[in-house]
Amino acid sequence: MGMRVKLSEIVSGMEFQTSESTCYLNRETAETVLITDEASSAAEEGTTLSIYPAWEREEIEAARDILRNEDKYVILPSESEVNEYQIMEGFCRAVEDEKVSTALSVAIQGSGAFRRFKDTVHNLGVTDKWYEFREKALREIAKDWCEENHIEYTED
Repeated sequence: MGMRVKLSEIVSGMEFQTSESTCYLNRETAETVLITDEASSAAEEGTTLSIYPAWEREEIEAARDILRNEDKYVILPSESEVNEYQIMEGFCRAVEDEKVSTALSVAIQGSGAFRRFKDTVHNLGVTDKWYEFREKALREIAKDWCEENHIEYTED
């Protein structure tokens, strides 16, 4: 691939994915394409595009292109591959202030961990540090993914 993808493009694509959508990298254009499960199903079924609004037609057409040209696209790391909980654990260990580290570690235990963690990060005034840590972790995942898929990237 003569083109280089921006790591920020990969990270954004990873962040926008949900359990109901998948993000792909177009190897030719170095652009990411987010496809909902609904658009993917419509593309597979060959549904008539005229029944959809214009914005949805574009997504279904992109999904059809992915189906026809699988070699041209590669799926970005999914939510489960990113493992946000593991990133939160890493942040808890990385915080130098022992009281803050302990409070964060307690917050991620049990049901509701994500909400408690975000509230605790905010209440302890370490929101900026959390987002910097998270961004760095996501960039590392993106770099590893690029290298595994033989994709050249720029740090941007």
